[in-house]
Amino acid sequence: MSQPIFIPEPYIMLAEYNQWMNQRLYALITTIPDELRRRDLGAYFKSIHGTLSHILYGDLAWMERLALGQYTLQKIDQHRFDDFEELRAERVKVDTWILAWAQTLTAEQLAADFTYISNVDGGTRVRPTWALVSHLFNHQTHHRGQLTTILHQQGYDVGVTDIPWLPRWV
Repeated sequence: MSQPIFIPEPYIMLAEYNQWMNQRLYALITTIPDELRRRDLGAYFKSIHGTLSHILYGDLAWMERLALGQYTLQKIDQHRFDDFEELRAERVKVDTWILAWAQTLTAEQLAADFTYISNVDGGTRVRPTWALVSHLFNHQTHHRGQLTTILHQQGYDVGVTDIPWLPRWV
């Protein structure tokens, strides 16, 4: 069996997509009253704010591991930022970091194994780096999908969320 070839370009595109979608979501969510942002709407992380906090939590957890080689164990539903504007400012910072980091990825890094400690059970895991980087972006997209559903149910339209609408191609 031949070794697959790993290229960083798809991850750069996904980092651009992450940044673009977060900018769009936060711009829309800024127009929503804080009471509604925090209301338990039956989502997995309860509220709009809770879901935004969880996405940021996941991004920081994986970026600490993948970019810094460390990880601070935290509760999965812990809110680092109770204030929406602080959450939004951190989101902008982290999205810039993710994009800059993705632009430094190499085929060799992606092909290598990566050892980390799971926040789910505290166990040590070894996985291909490309799979963990893919998980970083898949996790964001999964929970943004939940957010777009919640927002739609509350009467807010996020608009087009498809990758072909990335600003670089429009």
